[in-house]
Amino acid sequence: MPIKNIEQPEIIVITNKLRLRKYDGVFDFALKWYQDEETLLSVNNTPDKYDMDRLKRMYTFLANQGEEYFIEIIEGETFVPIGDVTFWKDDMPIVIGEKKYRGKGIGKLVITALINRAKTLGYGEIRVDEIYKFNISSQKLFESCGFTKYEETEKGYRYCYKISN
Repeated sequence: MPIKNIEQPEIIVITNKLRLRKYDGVFDFALKWYQDEETLLSVNNTPDKYDMDRLKRMYTFLANQGEEYFIEIIEGETFVPIGDVTFWKDDMPIVIGEKKYRGKGIGKLVITALINRAKTLGYGEIRVDEIYKFNISSQKLFESCGFTKYEETEKGYRYCYKISN
């Protein structure tokens, strides 16, 4: 049974250089991530670019589904957003929007932190709704964190992580 009334934290510290910051309604810096065709193909399976209105609708929807965070890394003395992740029992969409930070283990650290968050919330399992068949790197990422495929969809696979207490 999930623990009730645990508020979303403002910050989840992952390392001294990496953190998750609670979505605060400010997202203009993220527009460039959602105008990049490569990113859009891996996330949405379409190159259709976002405008500010669509981006706002996306973040509003995700924030209403679960805990919305910006992934931030320290550059110099300042934390800067490099991606986003939403976390709820039934999905965990994650985007490393800044390409120079892809393939560096950040996604694994973020997912591991959110697995720990799920434990705090008392979840018995968490899921990923769909990872496209062609998105091998995302499949490998979630599998490396202990998620297993449990269902094939028309375009990809659904994943589950069983939490042992």
